[in-house]
Amino acid sequence: MNWSITFIPFVPWLALWVIAGIGAVLLALLFWRARRGAVLRLLAFAALLLALANPHLKREDREPLNDIVTVVVDDSQSQTLAGRTNRTAELRKALEDRLKEVPKLETRVVRSNSSGETERDGTMLFTDLGQALADVPPDRLAGVVMITDGQVHDVPDKVAALGFDAPVHALLTGKEGEFDRRLEVTAAPRFGIVGSTQTIEVKVSESKPRDDDIATLTVTHQGKEPRTQTVRIGDRVEVPVEIDHAGPNIVEIEVDGAPGELTAINNRALLTVEGVRENLRVLLVSGEPHAGERTWRNMLKSDASVDLVHFTILRPPEKQDGTPINQLSLIAFPTRELFQEKLDQFDLIIFDRYQRRGVLPLLYLENVARYVERGGAVLVSSGDDYASPLSLYRTPLGEILPAAPSGRVIEKPYRPALSDLGTKHPVTGDLEGARGGGAHGTDPTWGRWFRVVDVSPREAEVLMEGADGRPLLVIGERGKGRVAVLLSDQAWLWARGYDGGGPYSDLLRRLAHWLMKEPELEQETLRASSKGQSLIIERRSIEDEVDPVIVTTPSGEEMSVELDKGERGIWRKVLQVDEHGVYRVASGNLAGLATVGKANTREFAAVTASDEPLGPVLEGTGGGAFWMGRDDTEGVAFPGLPMIRSGHVMHGTDWLGLHKRDAYHVKGVRLFPLFSGFLALALLLGLLAAAWYREGR
Repeated sequence: MNWSITFIPFVPWLALWVIAGIGAVLLALLFWRARRGAVLRLLAFAALLLALANPHLKREDREPLNDIVTVVVDDSQSQTLAGRTNRTAELRKALEDRLKEVPKLETRVVRSNSSGETERDGTMLFTDLGQALADVPPDRLAGVVMITDGQVHDVPDKVAALGFDAPVHALLTGKEGEFDRRLEVTAAPRFGIVGSTQTIEVKVSESKPRDDDIATLTVTHQGKEPRTQTVRIGDRVEVPVEIDHAGPNIVEIEVDGAPGELTAINNRALLTVEGVRENLRVLLVSGEPHAGERTWRNMLKSDASVDLVHFTILRPPEKQDGTPINQLSLIAFPTRELFQEKLDQFDLIIFDRYQRRGVLPLLYLENVARYVERGGAVLVSSGDDYASPLSLYRTPLGEILPAAPSGRVIEKPYRPALSDLGTKHPVTGDLEGARGGGAHGTDPTWGRWFRVVDVSPREAEVLMEGADGRPLLVIGERGKGRVAVLLSDQAWLWARGYDGGGPYSDLLRRLAHWLMKEPELEQETLRASSKGQSLIIERRSIEDEVDPVIVTTPSGEEMSVELDKGERGIWRKVLQVDEHGVYRVASGNLAGLATVGKANTREFAAVTASDEPLGPVLEGTGGGAFWMGRDDTEGVAFPGLPMIRSGHVMHGTDWLGLHKRDAYHVKGVRLFPLFSGFLALALLLGLLAAAWYREGR
């Protein structure tokens, strides 16, 4: 029960103040002229103001409310190091037991995790604290106690941003003077032109100086041998990286461990540089005009990333029909320039129905064969010319071609179908309309062709079959390069939509990109990706069985995973994971990397316990930091918990204070008038009468 005086004026307070001002002026004038009865008039005016203010005696029935203390537990990944997980659990239990002993104090526990379904870059204790205090009145909050290693990444710039006036304390789970070495990426490109060399800038840092200021840096670029270099601690180091293919180029940089360091997790960094090709240079040589020539040209010209050089041989040297030169090609075929001087500048060479007619000397075709052996790509799109005595196979180029012609051409209607291998190969496996089987399953919905050259594959793979099950699309690898032969010149029927058409554009484009070694079209691949807290492992293979995949977590733990078989040579597995960081997957000689959350997260950028990040907030709220890390977690020395009603400094060497708020809930109110009714009227009239009497004498 509580008593107080309150006013319930009959007029607005503004009007009351105006009346008081006018009265004060008039009374001052009376006193200045020394008029009789001025004092009585003052008393009468005061009684009038009091009556208008209508004072009441108020009695409140109050119910005391408990104060609230919020305990924020840091469950971030850096808390898993150096025994901090167990120490955090010990501290939380000890703190909750001590808080239970404080009367009229309610404890709320908030757990803050850096992993989970929400994407976070670092430890966000104050974000979680703000959400937890959304329904807590500021006048009930006694204080906040954080159990953390001190590496908090959302500390507000100003104390006023907290939204409450209560001390914030920190129980630090680490030890003073912890040592750790880490690798920092100071500059890294996001994109790079294929064939160029990009520079990544890194720095090796340590939490405290040591006598040995030398470290060894290891750089691993996917698919290449690691290379090492010696660096000085604290110096910025430039690491050159060659962008050797389009798409993600994954680079891992690691520094060797130091004796006594806290963890090696932050000794490595994973970076992805997106390889961007300059326009692909394609040389298309058409041996003679035919219906399919325009199909090739239109497909290549429609691709903005392709620079096409196209020549059609309208008249071979032996053909002399008297046609004037000005009615033939206006550009001479620059054979020496293309096939000797600038041959290596092309990414792909296509021979479209070309046969030996003396236009290209055999020496130049031998150059093309060496070009493939060194890593080039050749595609032969043939018709009956491939079966003739003038076939390209009868030239030095035949040494690298994957199909030997028998000299027979099969001319009968058929629907191109995928071979068993073709259903699994990335070039043909998911072509629209294939239905995944062709001659070995459901027939495709493609239109018919009418010609196929009979060949025998040579150290090659057959992806598509034509009439009588004969090879239609044959591919192979020669040295560092790749070759392919399409054994029919009737792809243009699909382009024209004949008999329903077919996926000619997808087929030809994928074939060209496979020849140029685009990573997404490799037949044996292992990839890892992530979505939220899911690690997705995908293995593409043309084999019927694949080896288990070894998954290495960011903390170094290994586990063997059996993949589930899918369609078209795809094996897949989805794992739910808890850790954020870099996951490594390996199967045989294949390997891949994926990041869950952020690859180079701030969570492991600095892992030594520190009170510096929280310093401004602790000082601004009167709280303190207490180092609780010990070699053993038994019998943790815990600070005292006094309740203090006022004061700015709310901590000492062995105690942390909480505000005693004395908050309450009003259950009922009763009002008793103090100056109203007949009593006030009688007093007012009496004072006025006395004033008139005094003035009349």
